[in-house]
Amino acid sequence: MDVKTWTYIIVGLSFALYIGIAIWSRAGSTKEFYVAGGGVSPLANGMATAADWMSAASFISMAGLISFMGYDGAVYLMGWTGGYVLLALLLAPYLRKFGKYTVPDFIGDRYYSNTARTVAVICALIVSFTYVAGQMRGVGVVFSRFLEVSIEMGVVIGMIIVLFYAVLGGMKGITYTQVAQYCVLIFAYMVPAIFISIALTGNAIPQLGFGGVINDGSGMYLLDKLDGLNQDLGFAAYTDGTKSMVDVFAITFALMVGTAGLPHVIVRFFTVPKVKDARVSAGYALLFIAILYTTAPAVAAFARTNMINTVSNKEYSQMPEWFKKWETTKLIKFEDKNGDGKIQYVKDKDANELTVDNDIMVLANPEIANLPNWVIALVAAGGLAAALSTAAGLLLVISTSVSRDLIKMQWNPNVSEKNELLYARLSAAVAVIVAGYFGINPPGFVAAVVALAFGLAAASFFPAIIMGIFSKRMNMQGAVAGMVVGICLMIFYMLKFKFGIFDGGKDAVDGLKDAWWFGISPEGFGTVAMLANFAVALVVSYMTPPPPQSVQEIVENIRIPRGSGEAHAH
Repeated sequence: MDVKTWTYIIVGLSFALYIGIAIWSRAGSTKEFYVAGGGVSPLANGMATAADWMSAASFISMAGLISFMGYDGAVYLMGWTGGYVLLALLLAPYLRKFGKYTVPDFIGDRYYSNTARTVAVICALIVSFTYVAGQMRGVGVVFSRFLEVSIEMGVVIGMIIVLFYAVLGGMKGITYTQVAQYCVLIFAYMVPAIFISIALTGNAIPQLGFGGVINDGSGMYLLDKLDGLNQDLGFAAYTDGTKSMVDVFAITFALMVGTAGLPHVIVRFFTVPKVKDARVSAGYALLFIAILYTTAPAVAAFARTNMINTVSNKEYSQMPEWFKKWETTKLIKFEDKNGDGKIQYVKDKDANELTVDNDIMVLANPEIANLPNWVIALVAAGGLAAALSTAAGLLLVISTSVSRDLIKMQWNPNVSEKNELLYARLSAAVAVIVAGYFGINPPGFVAAVVALAFGLAAASFFPAIIMGIFSKRMNMQGAVAGMVVGICLMIFYMLKFKFGIFDGGKDAVDGLKDAWWFGISPEGFGTVAMLANFAVALVVSYMTPPPPQSVQEIVENIRIPRGSGEAHAH
């Protein structure tokens, strides 16, 4: 069977499974819609968290980024994994004990103010929409190549499917769908990685093959060979970095603390029965995430080696079928500048004839390596599972922010549960349409969009959550001032250095690198904006009255383990 038929079968079966689960576990109450009724087992929640967490960026883009950036791409691995540990140990159990469904809910109650709640809702919507645009684009890329429809049509199909199970099932439907999606995405990621590792190095474990010797009789290590291939083409050695240490640190830290402020992951810790279960499920999730994250550098190196060997200095007329198929998606482009019919793939912009989008490396990897058609189709299903699981989690954050934090908590406190559920579903539907629009008309920043979403979360939420848990003195005025300054600073920096809005538009962006503040890129600027947030919040809070005594007691209580209260009573 050809790739297209296999894709229809495997993607069709996986979608039927997701929709079946959504119908079986549809939400009947707001508690089921928001937090799956709070009765999910730690193991299932760990899998669902891992699927929620590993978006299209982890599945499709991360190995692609590492493939082209080499050593520099490691910041994404370190930042995202480290951030998850930070979230699991430092925030999740305390937020779970506080007992609030959403981040705006926590901030509204902890800072005893609807102003704080509204600022948090606006931040949650900015972060979630920035993030979900990248997921919808990922869905479009997969559909356009494997079902051979346009990217726009691919986004529309993805919108309809997400809408169906997110709106019908709420958190309950999404949780069990994400368990299935984790199984699909991890299987789809590991199978081709194992096949290619055996083909290149004779080792079935990709993580070991990555550091192993190539089995072409040369006795060379894979990474040495890759360094040589890269340098021959004028690129930096694959294992050398080009970023400054300051920028590496800033990006890693922004991704870490951005993770810890991501609203759609935090909500997952409310779906288990007890605080202890929240910790256990965090541990499971870390294990499930590590399987993919430790494999990504190997996949990146395999894909880069195979691609250079396949295309560099080869006749265009003899390119394999996969090359022509990806050309139709416009994600790989060949322009014969010297008219010799050969592909010149080099660093020098004037001489280079091949443009490759980072995002195709994982998806095209099995085709480049001549793997069976069913493996190619499996990777398509995995990419869709990764994008759809995260998109669904983000849409839920958007809908709960509107229905619970704006309508129920502020505009109409007496709303019936039935109407609140209706508002939640309607706002999810509107959110899907907006996300789809950004997927079809990406504002040109989809590849780095996820890193920017993390920067926005770091700049806005992280300080307010951390100080809300660990500082009794932090008050409403400080938290609101900090969040406003942090997110505005981050948005300004993004507009200035990512889009060149104040300096000649997108074409001028490359020329602005010398003007970066402290030598920090827009992806890493979340760290600076977060420090500004902390500083403003602390100064303002010490110049204004302390929080009410009742709030200080709540903060004291969140941090005391259960069962130790009796000792304090005497």
